[in-house]
Amino acid sequence: MLTADLARSHIRDGEVRPLFIDISDERYRETAATLIALFEDYLGEPKGELDDAIDELTVADTDYKIVQGLAKLLRDECEFEQQAAAEPREIRKRLFERANDRYPIVRQPTLGEDTQKLEIYSAVADESGITLEECYRAMYADLEDNKRLVRFGDQSVRDDSDGEESTTTTTKLTGNSKQAYDQRDQTVDWLLARYNLALAQAVLYDASTMHVRVWDHFGTVFSYMKLFGLMHRIYPIDEDGNRVASTDVAAGYEAELDGPVSLFRKSQKYGIRMANFLPALPLCDRWEMRAEIIDEKSASDSNQFTLDHTDGLVSHYSTGQRFDSDVERTLARKWERATTEWNLQREDDVFDLGSEVMIPDFAIEHPDGRRAIMEIVGFWTPEYLASKLAKIRQVEADNFVLAVSERLDCSDEDFGDAADRVLWFKTGMHVYDVVELAEEYASPVETAPD
Repeated sequence: MLTADLARSHIRDGEVRPLFIDISDERYRETAATLIALFEDYLGEPKGELDDAIDELTVADTDYKIVQGLAKLLRDECEFEQQAAAEPREIRKRLFERANDRYPIVRQPTLGEDTQKLEIYSAVADESGITLEECYRAMYADLEDNKRLVRFGDQSVRDDSDGEESTTTTTKLTGNSKQAYDQRDQTVDWLLARYNLALAQAVLYDASTMHVRVWDHFGTVFSYMKLFGLMHRIYPIDEDGNRVASTDVAAGYEAELDGPVSLFRKSQKYGIRMANFLPALPLCDRWEMRAEIIDEKSASDSNQFTLDHTDGLVSHYSTGQRFDSDVERTLARKWERATTEWNLQREDDVFDLGSEVMIPDFAIEHPDGRRAIMEIVGFWTPEYLASKLAKIRQVEADNFVLAVSERLDCSDEDFGDAADRVLWFKTGMHVYDVVELAEEYASPVETAPD
């Protein structure tokens, strides 16, 4: 995503609007093509030299801020790696120790040719079993500017090592570590679409609340909502976006998301989660988003930010199945290794609570037709937890079971009639504890008559 200094938007009559670019505009297409070619040319070269080349890049009729913004998105697709024939810290230590004997600290250093410097480098290179050139390169190979671009998208230079021993550490400059991409090639269309989406994402860093309406792809959207750990409440709506009493008559769903400034103190990490969620919406054919954005000049004032499917945003997210948290992912992996007839399934169904709905995390199913639905309760603020507990107490399903973090400030009494169906866990769940819970509370699945 873009950093705040690269964001571009304006406010007019209380409305925030990102300064989207026209993807079909030839000047932006030329700029994007030039930048992509530049990154490809610098594969294997130091990061500092790539940054200098970007800074010196002059592209006709394109704002410098746009150039840097596009470059930032391309950097997010890069891996930079320390490449040295020996550990730089060890090389420096040896060089400085030897230099200390030859170069005492004086007020007026000696100038001119100094063959002792070459002798010191040669001696350390011999001690380390590397060449003189490798010794020079290794001395500061761990500095960020000296790390080399080893991967740009799917393009890599890793095959150049020829099996030589070297010390390497990798810096992957990406703010998108969890979500799966559909698009992997860095094309002009991809980059310009990412840029417009990133401009919209940057506005959401200061969102206090966000309202989302979707009329299709519910499971995908709710999955990303949970993936990024966003506190949310979901309501069924009709074709016009009005809330309705039951999912039986719902045409879509509305979600209220609490933003970063609604927490006890503003959390940049949570703000990034909010912005990270936005690309899930263009996966839908019909969607609307409305957010309250805190005014930079006055925290008591806010502006409106609205988007919908007519804005032409393109998502790079995958619609594939994913896990919402490490707890869920770990449980699924444990389940694959466990010996049990029960199957753990990702749950995409909407759980009807009357005026609201809940999207449970898992369904636990037995081949004989028994089924339990499990919700994992793991976060966050007291207000959100209270809302979550209120929803849980409304559930009237005998096969509804819960897994609850012991770190939360709550007890059995807070879960009402579901108190006996709570599995408490510290850092993770044991498969057979979950199976035991399912054995006790699962109920046969009702099938519709033919």
